[in-house]
Amino acid sequence: MLRTAVALFTLKASHLTSPPPGNERALLVGLELPDDSKWDHAESLQELGELVKSAGGDVVDTVIQRRAAPTAAYYIGPGKAAELAELCQKENVGTVIFNDELSPAQSRNLEKVFERKILDRTQLILDIFAQRAKSKDGKLQIELAQLQYLLPRLTGMWTHLSRQSGGIGMRGPGETQLEVDRRRVTEKIARLSRELDEVRQQRGTQRAGRLRQHWPIVSFVGYTNAGKSTLLNKMTHSEVYAADQLFATLDPTTRQFVLPNKQKLLLTDTVGFLKQLPHHLIESFKATLEEVAQADLLLHVVDLSHPLYEQQMAAVQVVLEELNAWGKQMIVVFNKIDRVTNPALIEHALHKHPHSVAISAVTGDGLNGLFEEIEHQVKSWRLRVKLVIPNHMTALVAELHRVGRVLDISYQGDKIALTAHVPPQLQGKIKPFMVADDDGDFDARTSTGGTAEGEAAEPGSERAEDSRAPRHPLAHRNKRASRSRSR
Repeated sequence: MLRTAVALFTLKASHLTSPPPGNERALLVGLELPDDSKWDHAESLQELGELVKSAGGDVVDTVIQRRAAPTAAYYIGPGKAAELAELCQKENVGTVIFNDELSPAQSRNLEKVFERKILDRTQLILDIFAQRAKSKDGKLQIELAQLQYLLPRLTGMWTHLSRQSGGIGMRGPGETQLEVDRRRVTEKIARLSRELDEVRQQRGTQRAGRLRQHWPIVSFVGYTNAGKSTLLNKMTHSEVYAADQLFATLDPTTRQFVLPNKQKLLLTDTVGFLKQLPHHLIESFKATLEEVAQADLLLHVVDLSHPLYEQQMAAVQVVLEELNAWGKQMIVVFNKIDRVTNPALIEHALHKHPHSVAISAVTGDGLNGLFEEIEHQVKSWRLRVKLVIPNHMTALVAELHRVGRVLDISYQGDKIALTAHVPPQLQGKIKPFMVADDDGDFDARTSTGGTAEGEAAEPGSERAEDSRAPRHPLAHRNKRASRSRSR
């Protein structure tokens, strides 16, 4: 059942009242502008419908209006608003959901016309997150996001208590109540922010404990419903909740995993991303999404069976850039190949994206190729260097923090001395600043972290060359078959 974004203390405005029992009947409304792609707009509305189903509602109808620009008062045209209000009355629609974020004034004006609950895309996403939040951290984060969304929309919620006229001696109780509630919301936002700072400190302590084990941390990222939780379950034999719905996973989950070469990893499943993901929601969930920023390797899981998978990949990149995590070592994992009917699409995707693999998390096809690519990427992560950098080169130090792992740092006069795990793409940039370590070795050396047995494949060997090439499950199967014939 769709729920409202926030219940403000014990008093609620009419548009925040609880819906009647049963699934809410919702009307979806979109505005198509001249620069919008019809295909993208239709896909966005279809995604909005999936969000409604994920929240527990039923979509009665979807309406698109084409205009040169949104109206300041109603977002859509006033005539269209009156027409849709009649449709809602006829079809017994209880909620009208718009595909973009509405201004506070637009929401209030639309509620007067429709006499129904008005939600926008942001409120719908907040509602789903509120339903799925299970941990204390998740509940704190979603409550903060809800309050930040509500604060600028408090104006007008108490007009039913105010006098019609203003001026000296005519200030009504609604104005006083508004000021009180603004102060309460502001104070609660400040308190939740402090509590989330404590959560970040606790997560930092936990992360420091994991770093002492010297196990690489691998985070799953990707568009919502791409199959991240299913892949985690398949790899680790876990039973993390996974469902064919948007935002089935909200709270992060970490599991141990051992590669075929006995190297231990920590795998972390995170919340899925989405187009038009509200900025303040990303800010509120940074305590959770820091797991992505602190990871050594990202597995970008992509639903290859989706017709707009490339646009979804671009949306993920936008969020990663906002988290300052774009540029980390990454393996693109094209999932759901069991649903792809055109083999040429798989080959095209693998050829276009280096360090990519094609798998099915449901059937397990292609997982061996994924494991080999992870082994190759982790091997490069295990290169540890000691650097002395001039203290004015703060951009380089920041980049080392962002895409590598700084193990130790100290400031010595006008120099910065640090020891770090560095990915391959940075090794050329840092070479002038490499110094001999305590053992007298100048070059990067392999870390003693992990429990890998035997020597890793050297660059140029068959295994190393194969791991750098795009992975396809059929090619991997053919390789195993040729080896068996040679025996």
